[in-house]
Amino acid sequence: MHLDGILIVNKPAGITSHDVVDCIRRKFNIERVGHAGTLDPMATGVLVMLLGKATKLSSTFTGDNKEYIAKVFFGKKTDTQDSSGKVIEEKNIESLDIKDIEKALENFKGWIEQVPPMVSAIKHKGKKLYQLARSGKTVAREPRRINISAIEILDFKFPELTFKVKCSKGTYIRTLCEDIGKVLGVPSHMSGLVRTQSGDFLLEDSKDLEDIHEKDIISYSCYDRHI
Repeated sequence: MHLDGILIVNKPAGITSHDVVDCIRRKFNIERVGHAGTLDPMATGVLVMLLGKATKLSSTFTGDNKEYIAKVFFGKKTDTQDSSGKVIEEKNIESLDIKDIEKALENFKGWIEQVPPMVSAIKHKGKKLYQLARSGKTVAREPRRINISAIEILDFKFPELTFKVKCSKGTYIRTLCEDIGKVLGVPSHMSGLVRTQSGDFLLEDSKDLEDIHEKDIISYSCYDRHI
């Protein structure tokens, strides 16, 4: 089958972004499939899939700003910065003041520098960081300049904070969750993540994998100006 276009998938938890690529390939019996912005296995939400000629637009959509709803758990730090990892630091904290949390979040608005996590696909001397991390290695990483245009608290039920963040390409939310804890002086990690928007595409526009049909493929012709 020859298909060119864009699919907006609501990625489920427990599978990789590449698993979604494989699923779309099998579903429509096509080879040229890619995605614009990886979501970790534990994360859910908007995954922009590019089919056929639309794969030419990969750099365009990968560079789009994103919006997430994230959860950060205070009191435990893990080796992956999220709840899938091994706890490497734990601190018994009785409470956190919401005013202190609001003040801490102010440190992350606008242009900031962020050190990428070891569990990322960034390459170091030809090897991806997560490959080095799996072998127990840690290397120095240069901080990267990112932009957080908005960050706001949605809910706080101690010891877990739920917040919404709008950010630029290259922002690691797991690192943001750990860094929020650092400002507050407590260990922390990301305990949940939903991508609610990628560029112009919203979560409510996305389709579950099992519900996707050919009619859901968006024509890529309106994006030709980006090629």
